[in-house]
Amino acid sequence: MTDDSFHLMPHDVRAQQFARVMRGYAPLEVDEFKDRVAEVLDRMLRERLQAEERLRSAQEQLNAFRERERALNEALVAAQQLRSDSRAQAEREADLVLREARAEGERIVERAAVDERRVRESADTAARQFSAYVAGFRSLLHRQLAELEVLEGHSRTIVEVQAETLERAAR
Repeated sequence: MTDDSFHLMPHDVRAQQFARVMRGYAPLEVDEFKDRVAEVLDRMLRERLQAEERLRSAQEQLNAFRERERALNEALVAAQQLRSDSRAQAEREADLVLREARAEGERIVERAAVDERRVRESADTAARQFSAYVAGFRSLLHRQLAELEVLEGHSRTIVEVQAETLERAAR
């Protein structure tokens, strides 16, 4: 018999019957030996099943670890690509923001220059208007002073006339 076709199981050992012959083996010893062999086979089969189960479990864990490793490697590659893409995108956005900031700065400077011209023109206009106002006010004051002098002259004349009239009346 070859090893492939012969599978010895504990119940096979227990069920095995031997022919009785003269001067054969002692049946009790043979039965006791069969029981021990069957028990050893039982234990070995259980251990083999347990070992196979541990092997299956270890292989499943190995497969799971390999799958995790593959997933981690894919995630790492994806993260590196994302980092590269993000960096490139950030550089593009930074360039765009910088260009927009420069353009906005130029617009602000241009508006400030226009505003400055407008303020200078307004200040010049206000200064001319103020000078004209002061000149007009000065002219008004001169006219008023001249009128006051005329009035003072009239007042002196009236006082002199009244004094003369009072002197004449008193005489």
